[in-house]
Amino acid sequence: MWDSSAFLGALTPKFYVALTGTSSLISGLILIFEWWYFRKYGTSFIEQVSLTHLGPWLGGGGGAGEADGGGGAADCKVWRNPMSLLRGAEYGRLWSAARRAPLTYYDMNLSAQEHQAWFSSGAEGPAEEAMARAWREREPGARVAAARAALAIRPDCAPALLLLAEEDAPTVQEADRILRRAWRAAEAAWRQSSAGGACTAAARRDAAVLAHVKRRAAMCARRLGRLRDAARQFRDLARDAPPALHALALHENLLEVLLEQRAYADVQAVLARYDDAALPRSAAVCYTAALLRARAAAGAPARSGAELAALEAIRRAIEFNPHVPEYLLELRPLTLPPEHVLRRGDSEAVAYAFFHLRHWRACDGALRLLGAAWAAAERGAGAGGAGGACVQCADRELLPAHHAVSVFPRRRAPALLPLAAALCAGTALLALLAHRWPAHAHAVARAAASQLDPRKLHTLLAAV
Repeated sequence: MWDSSAFLGALTPKFYVALTGTSSLISGLILIFEWWYFRKYGTSFIEQVSLTHLGPWLGGGGGAGEADGGGGAADCKVWRNPMSLLRGAEYGRLWSAARRAPLTYYDMNLSAQEHQAWFSSGAEGPAEEAMARAWREREPGARVAAARAALAIRPDCAPALLLLAEEDAPTVQEADRILRRAWRAAEAAWRQSSAGGACTAAARRDAAVLAHVKRRAAMCARRLGRLRDAARQFRDLARDAPPALHALALHENLLEVLLEQRAYADVQAVLARYDDAALPRSAAVCYTAALLRARAAAGAPARSGAELAALEAIRRAIEFNPHVPEYLLELRPLTLPPEHVLRRGDSEAVAYAFFHLRHWRACDGALRLLGAAWAAAERGAGAGGAGGACVQCADRELLPAHHAVSVFPRRRAPALLPLAAALCAGTALLALLAHRWPAHAHAVARAAASQLDPRKLHTLLAAV
């Protein structure tokens, strides 16, 4: 039988010195790697591996859904951004000015799939085939060339005119002019395909094209300052939109236009209609409701009922999407919103703040209440966050590389982590020196022990 006492008695002091130095060196390297990984990805590598791989084995239940704050896969659903910009007249300006790509390939690929499903499904003919190629192309020049080829075949091809207004028009005025032409062509095609009341695939497709043209024309009217026309068109679209537009949340466009008009009673009516548990919530609905509460509390005494109600509404909005306040308070730089957003994610926060920051500025005291609620939310933030790792990964796919993705709650590295790494490295170095020069290490240790004589320390403490 193996004798452990004989084995332990045979070990020399050099073994313990080498063991101490090796363990300290490995611990220091692990701490340095953890610090680098946290600075780069905002999370602990050991914690992530433990929750993902070791949690189920240990029976702690640490699955992905629980680690992400209970959001699950439902929080990772990507939606079309109802406030997306024009690619040629607005997104293209960032590339021309700063040579920065405003849209990611993942974002544009989602748009291409949607365009093919909306405008090219079941379509037959040379012009339709050219447009099917146009929606699949990755380069803007190839898409524009395919759209011009479709127009050469059929001058009244509404999808081709819509693509040219989106990607080829250099200004919003020019895009609005092309969209007016596309409106007439799409309306004529829809009347022809729906003649006799038959609900065919061609009629549904033409209705979707007409609705999209009207929506983009209304957004151009909003950009050009024609607020009454834009509000009227968005109201008509929200009332008569085909099923293809239901996922585009047209009421968010209407809310933004009404806020610009300062028609707060109409905004409240729209919120009462769309703030329904059966509909997917959004940052636009939550934060607009909080803005109206903050406006009602303007001029009210501190800690009054109106102010407490406004703070509670802002707290609920922050609970839904905690990334928005930093943009509204101008603590983080904005970027152009993507064409798709992730509910409760940083992409949705960028899309909301890009258009609604001016409305919060225009309301007296709204930003002050938002700052107070945000400070309280930061102090009470837990470890889970609103979305978790799934939302962060999806936002990195949607937002451009030059934009630093917001993470809430911010995982701050412990302040003593570099000090702990330095102590581990120092201990490993001392153990290595003691192993290499044991006589000198023994002399230094005796000198240090004499300096730490308890009697001398007692005398010093008594003098103090």
